[in-house]
Amino acid sequence: MFGIAFAVGKEFSDGMRITTLLAGCLALWLGGGGDVLGQTKAKQQPDVATPRVIPYRWMSLEKWREFHAGDLARAEEGPVDVLLIGDSITEAWDKSGQKVWEKKLLPLNAANFGIGGDTTQNVLWRITEGKALEKVRPKVVVLMIGTNNFGLHNDTPEAVVRGVAAVVKTVRKKLPDAHLLLLGIFPRSEHPGDKLRREVAAANEKIAGIGAGDDHIHFLRIWDEFLEQDGTISTRVMPDRLHLTEHGYNIWADTMMPHLRKYLTK
Repeated sequence: MFGIAFAVGKEFSDGMRITTLLAGCLALWLGGGGDVLGQTKAKQQPDVATPRVIPYRWMSLEKWREFHAGDLARAEEGPVDVLLIGDSITEAWDKSGQKVWEKKLLPLNAANFGIGGDTTQNVLWRITEGKALEKVRPKVVVLMIGTNNFGLHNDTPEAVVRGVAAVVKTVRKKLPDAHLLLLGIFPRSEHPGDKLRREVAAANEKIAGIGAGDDHIHFLRIWDEFLEQDGTISTRVMPDRLHLTEHGYNIWADTMMPHLRKYLTK
């Protein structure tokens, strides 16, 4: 048991730093001590809620907890009309996409619950045991998740779809009045025939059918908008063929905005 307290904060694009003091046992944050830590060696299931248990060079476990605590603090602040949930591509609205965020999304009372490196199972934990949705009542939730299941866990398209479906089901249960704008996973890798690009495309075909018949789930594929005529991805849009530049965030915002306005008024 880790009987310590720590202060955490998250920088938001409106310049406001929300800091909260959390006290207690870090084992509870991880959902149960050594058994959870043991999952670092076990194959994680995309549709089973799992906190981050694998540290990366660019994201320690402590930093991941800080981001999550910052999201909880943002939820307490309110109001949130548009809630974006995802991984580093969503998180970076606060970085390379900050100017676009401030101009186009912040006026919509948007909140960013993206955390770099997250997989479907990590998001599933954040919105269940992590209670990220307990204090928010958005009109629209924008969800894009799954690319790290491919890149970090080597999951199959079928497994990723199961994970996305589990997240969608949980969001709908916890926020039944919200419209869910379910984004297809963005294209990645430079060339159309690259393995990861093909796997993402295969998953998107199935993700498009998640929630069919539910008038609160709306699938949006933003794909060709990021590509050159020959199907390659330019560094002007994604410098590493995964994460977006400011230009890429403009493409995302402009493609998504008509849908946000439509569902915000419903």
